[in-house]
Amino acid sequence: MAVNIEPRSGASRFGASRFGYRPMSEINVTPFVDVMLVLLIVFMVTAPLLTAGVPVDLPKTEASQMLGQDEPLVLTVDREGKVFIQETAVTLDQLGPRLAAITANKRDTRIFVRGDQAINYGRVMEVMGAVNGAGFSRVALVAEQPRGSRPATGAPSGQRTQR
Repeated sequence: MAVNIEPRSGASRFGASRFGYRPMSEINVTPFVDVMLVLLIVFMVTAPLLTAGVPVDLPKTEASQMLGQDEPLVLTVDREGKVFIQETAVTLDQLGPRLAAITANKRDTRIFVRGDQAINYGRVMEVMGAVNGAGFSRVALVAEQPRGSRPATGAPSGQRTQR
């Protein structure tokens, strides 16, 4: 606990040592601010890393970026062929009902399919067929721009191309 070293008014020099010290009523906020700034930096660094979900090695393409106003739903097919809605693993049989439940039966929702370039092309087509069979027609494939090439529209890498 912090103390104030100045004696009380009216106290003698000798009486100050016995009765003159009182607790300091000020709060030092510097450590609190330091901790908050460190936490802010940690969250600023980690937030962009949390957006990708399931890690996949996307194929490269020269196509331009797709533009759209609404937030798309992302399906991912990983290296082992497992299917994920955002970050939740699902089977191909569960895919249609889960998509309908998530989108509240809005069949015009944009759906992006991210497929690892190491998997069989047929597996990605099975997923796209299941999505289309569930009544969703706005399905797009996600790819990346090759390193060293410039995007056609000036868009950053991590391009989305529609099929």
